[in-house]
Amino acid sequence: MLTRRTFLLGGASALGGLLVGWAVVPPRQRLSTSTPLPVQGSQVALNGWVKIDADNRVTIMMCKAEMGQGIHTGLAMLLAEELDADWSQVRVEEAPIDRIYNSVQSIVDDLPFRPDDDSYVKRGTVWITRKLVREFGTMMTGGSSSINDLWTPMREAGASARAMLIGAAAEQWDVPLHECRAQNGYVLHAWGHKASFGELSSQAARQPLPRSIVLKQPTEFRLIGQPVRRIEAASKLDGVARFGIDVLPTGLLYASVVMCPTLGGTVAQFDAAPARSMPGFIKAFALPPYAGGTGGVAVIADNAYRAMNAVAAIKVDWHEGAAAQVSSADVKRRLVAALDDSDGHVYFHRGNVDNAMGRAARTLEAMYYAPYLAHGAVEPLNCTVQVADGAATVWASTQVPALARQHVAKALGIDADQVDVQTQLLGGAFGRRLELDFIAQAAAIAREADGRPVQTIWSRAQDFTHDFYRPACAAWLRASFDEQGKLVAWHAKSAGQAIVPESLARYYGVPRIPLDKTTCEGAFDQPYEWPVARVSHKIVELPVPVGFWRSVGHSHQAFFTESFTDELAAATGQDPIAFRAALLAEHPRHLAVLKRVATLSNWGQPLKPAADGARCARGVALHEAFGSVVAQVAEVSIGPNRQIRVHRVVCVIDCGLPVNPNLIRQQMEGGIVFGLSSALQNEITIVDGQVQQKNFVDFPVVRMNVCPAIETDIMPSQLHPQGVGEPGVPPVAPAVANAVFALTGQRLRTLPLQLV
Repeated sequence: MLTRRTFLLGGASALGGLLVGWAVVPPRQRLSTSTPLPVQGSQVALNGWVKIDADNRVTIMMCKAEMGQGIHTGLAMLLAEELDADWSQVRVEEAPIDRIYNSVQSIVDDLPFRPDDDSYVKRGTVWITRKLVREFGTMMTGGSSSINDLWTPMREAGASARAMLIGAAAEQWDVPLHECRAQNGYVLHAWGHKASFGELSSQAARQPLPRSIVLKQPTEFRLIGQPVRRIEAASKLDGVARFGIDVLPTGLLYASVVMCPTLGGTVAQFDAAPARSMPGFIKAFALPPYAGGTGGVAVIADNAYRAMNAVAAIKVDWHEGAAAQVSSADVKRRLVAALDDSDGHVYFHRGNVDNAMGRAARTLEAMYYAPYLAHGAVEPLNCTVQVADGAATVWASTQVPALARQHVAKALGIDADQVDVQTQLLGGAFGRRLELDFIAQAAAIAREADGRPVQTIWSRAQDFTHDFYRPACAAWLRASFDEQGKLVAWHAKSAGQAIVPESLARYYGVPRIPLDKTTCEGAFDQPYEWPVARVSHKIVELPVPVGFWRSVGHSHQAFFTESFTDELAAATGQDPIAFRAALLAEHPRHLAVLKRVATLSNWGQPLKPAADGARCARGVALHEAFGSVVAQVAEVSIGPNRQIRVHRVVCVIDCGLPVNPNLIRQQMEGGIVFGLSSALQNEITIVDGQVQQKNFVDFPVVRMNVCPAIETDIMPSQLHPQGVGEPGVPPVAPAVANAVFALTGQRLRTLPLQLV
């Protein structure tokens, strides 16, 4: 007899069996889209990643945003390599929104494990995470994960298409498959048959997808590993490239916004009368906060200049909100106080730190601090939207197109499948275009335009004062030595806001989770072989919006860790590189990078004075981030008014197999300049909830006349490719700070670096 109890128990058992069965099945394929790719003219899609025209042009689908990092080139190289395409015939096209394009690796990288953790717990967690994200994740560009994530899917897509083209040729020529091969856009037969991919594409599309795919060995690569020119470079030179701000649909109107000067504030009331009489004025209205942003007033006008003038004339009374009580000095006091409260969450521990330090002969400690930082991308925030007939078209420079579609749908009260998001080139991002506030806001503005498209453009001041900032962070570090000066214990704890819980709440409206690996990355996940250690972070809630910033937690934790490591070397009278090398005996990859940078920088050799005769000194830093190991040596002098001058940076990176050396060098150079800007000049300060910096005058970047010579060396490797866009940023601040100490004896523990 079937009772309720046996039914429930049996159902639970069956569900458990299904979950276990699901868990052991490999992640679903990333080759075919759920709906066929859109094609034009003679195009034929061979899978979800590649289309071929009759004239032999190869179009590769791009699910990652091109924001200056060269990812369209790097990813196209992967597929073209396995396809054996003619590179001169390769084009790229933005991919539609589909689950096969979900970003898997970026989520895996956010799991709270050290890189050298090879436990069964980590393996199982990564396995399940990959499956979940493949099904329920989202399209995203970030975390320096694009090549790592798509290394296999894009190569498999190219190899699969190649096999189908060869199958079509063998069928057409009635010859065995093994007698045919692909080369430079053609299929060739041993007896002289030859056909282009374009000629074979229609017949190839009728071939079944290969059940097994054989990928090339590194010795067979002809594109991967070569310094191939960027695929979009020519279009940027001749003006054909289209960024978000270049979108000009027929009938376009423009909008400008002014938001509450206090972060998170809203509109109480406003008087648009001064704007109504201005030329080109069409409409003014209040806007609530969107996706964690701030409320404001928008003006629609017939051109951008008139919209900006009109919105500036509007008089607004504001509800300031909770952030009105926040100032930079208060933030720093709260973070430092939190360090005395508790350890927070411990991300790594080995042995008993308290016991080891209690028995030590000598203990050193230091406090470090890093401020809020803005993103400062060159292209102003903008988004163009047309709302008509219950649907919306969105032209946006975004790192998260699928989430953009959802937030536009929510703002307009329509279904997501009625929103068409067309991703444009990004004029810089650094994490800012992972946010949805400006996109949802632009959709709400366009709803007021009676079916005409509206381009909303933020002024530079609105961008700087309403960012999602790199969190401020305080850190307290201690280390102990025995009588012989050998390191016996390391203890580090930090305090600051957590990005991931806040971002998930903004993106999905979920409750804030209590952990965030990015808060402590760069501190707990480094390779140094501390005999005893504890590394932790305490989350502090503050009403300042924070978001992902280039290299995220590594951007400040590297400064803390590598500066304090240098302090320990100096305190024990050891060479900074030798001290680090002694802690890397079981990490040969990191040790090789460290030794290489020492050789290339002539470490230990006399250093010539600067051009004005000022004495120079070197500083070193080693850091692992996003799977790559980077070491940098900075050569520094002190100029008039105690100004820190950086003359040369030698950079060595091991990023696994180097897909395109040109792109890697470009990203190291860009990352070093970006990192130097924040190390020497950048800081976001807040007074009564209002950000004080409003333009690059207040938040300067390193200019050409003071930019150091940058030399990049790429370590050879056959390992899986790792991140490149962000790993160049973290080591430069500590390398410069350590050089300043070598030069002056003054240890700088607060960013930006300033001598007193």
